[in-house]
Amino acid sequence: MRLAWFSWLARHFAEYGYSQGLSRAAIGTAAVLVTAALAWFALHRNRPAAVTAAGVVSALGIGWLAFH
Repeated sequence: MRLAWFSWLARHFAEYGYSQGLSRAAIGTAAVLVTAALAWFALHRNRPAAVTAAGVVSALGIGWLAFH
């Protein structure tokens, strides 16, 4: 599931920027948050690593969407 999600996100990476309208921005933000949740669940046994990974994924993803 995780690998399928990451491969799908990589294929559609350029389609969900904030500059492309509200609906695409909402979809892009949801995709970033789902990816952060998957990073959290992948590392859930090590809580500091899970929190850090989810935070980094969220910050980088939303930052990329904002400046794309």
